[in-house]
Amino acid sequence: MRQVPSFRSLMDMPFLLPTVTFALIVILWQLATDVFAIPSYILPSPTRILGGFEQIDLARWTDHVWATLRIALIGYVLSIAISLPIAIALVRSKLLSRAFYPILVVIQSVPVVAIAPIMIVVLGSEDAPRIVITCLITFFPLVVSTATGLMATPEELIELSKSLRAPAWREITQIRIPYAVPYIFSALKISITLAVIGAVVAEFVAAEKGIGYFIQFSTSFFKLPEAWAGLVILVIMSLVLFQVVAIVQRVFFPWSLPKEGR
Repeated sequence: MRQVPSFRSLMDMPFLLPTVTFALIVILWQLATDVFAIPSYILPSPTRILGGFEQIDLARWTDHVWATLRIALIGYVLSIAISLPIAIALVRSKLLSRAFYPILVVIQSVPVVAIAPIMIVVLGSEDAPRIVITCLITFFPLVVSTATGLMATPEELIELSKSLRAPAWREITQIRIPYAVPYIFSALKISITLAVIGAVVAEFVAAEKGIGYFIQFSTSFFKLPEAWAGLVILVIMSLVLFQVVAIVQRVFFPWSLPKEGR
């Protein structure tokens, strides 16, 4: 006789509990806006937000999504290309670490919203300033996490490679980087969501396309359901990109996952 799944077994399913929680939040949100008659310009109900999607031209909406996604991905890839060599250099040289790590902290401490208008003036109103802003937001977690992973390599393995007179590049590529892969992917997952934030922040300052531009344009005309619809698309985009990075790790680097995540 087939057994009925228990409540605990259902709750152990990875996506069930978050889905149920999200559904309850949406239901409570809808009930609150209906019972308390909250105006849509303050907080639109979920049904009004869904109605906001109907007001959006599909072709134009596709252009906005692609504009944000393109800038986020370019800035993300550029930050990876910059941060990994920097992390390796910081680990290999204590002098460089002492000299440049405080500078990296200062760069990260500068509010991107404040520096974005300066970037627009210096680099123009094309893609360049938006890519740079996205890169500035995403590269710091990658540098710190990668450097931490590289330094977490067991010291006995480093001593063994030195005793065998292995060149420095083999120590990095065959010993340190494999140990740093879990740290790197943790940073990659965080940074991909930050890349979307960076692209949107840049679009708030100067852009003619993009979801950030669309949200700003909608709010300026008090079209709150449409603005919330844009926010929903941003959340979906971030979640999808996060899952893409997680799938890459699961497929190509399964040994770097925790035992319960394999």
